[in-house]
Amino acid sequence: MTGEILELCRAMGAPEDREELLLLLVQAVEKDLTGRLKAGVKPEDCGSAFPLAAAMLVMDALEGAAGGLEEVTSFTAGDLTIHRQPASGRERRDQALRLLSPWTGDTGFSFRGVRG
Repeated sequence: MTGEILELCRAMGAPEDREELLLLLVQAVEKDLTGRLKAGVKPEDCGSAFPLAAAMLVMDALEGAAGGLEEVTSFTAGDLTIHRQPASGRERRDQALRLLSPWTGDTGFSFRGVRG
């Protein structure tokens, strides 16, 4: 599965000069996502959703490590002023976790610390 996730990351534009970091991130994300699966469910049971979700999370982490998660909040042309702030990075992460929700049982709902 690690190789498949690496290939998807490369297809998503992972830089070649970050291979060592990329491999470490893939292994960490793969372990984390495997731990989120329902009892008895293996990554292979999720079909293409598992490697795709993992690659999306790896790319987010890779961009964060490179300092690339910033949003332009305002831009002025006269005397050029650009204001940037860190991006939340939650959109791609949320989408990746939604891909796996049928196998994790995670509905995104929690009540008093009890996940629904």
